[in-house]
Amino acid sequence: MRRQSPVSAMRILFALACSFITAAVPVGAQDRGGAAGADTGKAPVVFAAASLKTALDAIAADWKKQTGRDTTISYGASSALARQIEQGAPANIFISADLDWMDYAGEHHLINASSRETLLGNTLVLVAASDARLDFKVARGADLAAALGDSRLAVAEVSSVPAGKYAKAALENLGMWTGVANRLAPAFDVRAALNFVARGEARFGIVYATDAKAEPKVKIVDTFPAASHPPILYPAAITAASRNVDAAAFLGFLRSDAAVREFTAQGFVMIAKPGAATGGQ
Repeated sequence: MRRQSPVSAMRILFALACSFITAAVPVGAQDRGGAAGADTGKAPVVFAAASLKTALDAIAADWKKQTGRDTTISYGASSALARQIEQGAPANIFISADLDWMDYAGEHHLINASSRETLLGNTLVLVAASDARLDFKVARGADLAAALGDSRLAVAEVSSVPAGKYAKAALENLGMWTGVANRLAPAFDVRAALNFVARGEARFGIVYATDAKAEPKVKIVDTFPAASHPPILYPAAITAASRNVDAAAFLGFLRSDAAVREFTAQGFVMIAKPGAATGGQ
């Protein structure tokens, strides 16, 4: 039997992930329309950018410890999550990894605009496997294509997923895009791109600094200049359809001292002013 190449396998995984992206909706949250409405006593459903997983899982555990209340969190590409909400997925809170997809949600009346706030910032980095003897300096005109050798560059999908959009913008700005445009290993979100590198299926990858910190099997090779791409910002908002009594309180908890500790420990920069909001919607 003919063995598939790692690149072919990655393409198959990417296609399958795109085909089943709606599976990100949590079990028990499959109803459409008003399912996010009168849900007193139910855990708020949070749709959050994949790069938030390590920090947000810990914050949800802190919330449970302090309040005795649960949350249900579904992670994925911000683009996919916004479209799921548009299609009626019962999210109560949406946290995007860029302003564009939150703007999209606002323009399509999917969020409560008065609840929107920018929570966090992040940094874009080039990563390799932690045991790889690789050295590369991110600089204008640097030959990343040559450094890749016969491998590929792992990135989130560059046309819609925030991490991929930031990566393409940085590479274009630094004059490095043309050499690698046909050498990409596309992933459906930034954590999938990270996994390609961690498993040795791509020599280099472009992810957020927080993702690199969360995965011991990768190391940061270099950091992209902040000026080479749009600011990496994470806006959050309560969805327009939400009637969950705990949604506003959990969103406020993301600015609490406990949450700030988790976010900053993971490498995020706090943008929102610390201090938990109280009460319901």
